[in-house]
Amino acid sequence: MTRQYTVVDSPYGALTLVATDGVLSGLYMTDQRHRPDETTFGEPDATPFGETIRQLEAYFARELTEFDVPMRLEGTEFQRSVWERLLAIPYGETRTYGELAEELGKPSASRAVGLANGKNPVSIIVPCHRVIGSTGSLVGYGGGLPRKKRLLAFESATRDDALF
Repeated sequence: MTRQYTVVDSPYGALTLVATDGVLSGLYMTDQRHRPDETTFGEPDATPFGETIRQLEAYFARELTEFDVPMRLEGTEFQRSVWERLLAIPYGETRTYGELAEELGKPSASRAVGLANGKNPVSIIVPCHRVIGSTGSLVGYGGGLPRKKRLLAFESATRDDALF
């Protein structure tokens, strides 16, 4: 297993991209909760990230609303099922943890959905920021609530942070 990483700038701070055997397996923000130890990221090498970087730049330029990059999401079967549901949340929309639990056929598992959401290894591309509390409140985001608020405002095509 070969691991490589690179760091790119974004409007939300530095993003560390990690590849496993040439496939995107991590996208981490600075100070992100559940960020793996950097010694696990492998060797610095931007080679496997050209398309990911291009799509991230297009996303931040409002030219892309849906990512299409190969990913290797490593986690439990339940975590991967939650992350697949996150990929189905359309750009600019949100879902609650309870709604995701319902969609997974596990209506009492909203807390487990939240835990899996928090362990998402590919933030932004797997849009865990689109998940909110049952009352519409902003709760739980590994990159910090201020980033979540900004990402949701960005996707709703407004800079009016009062919306969130």
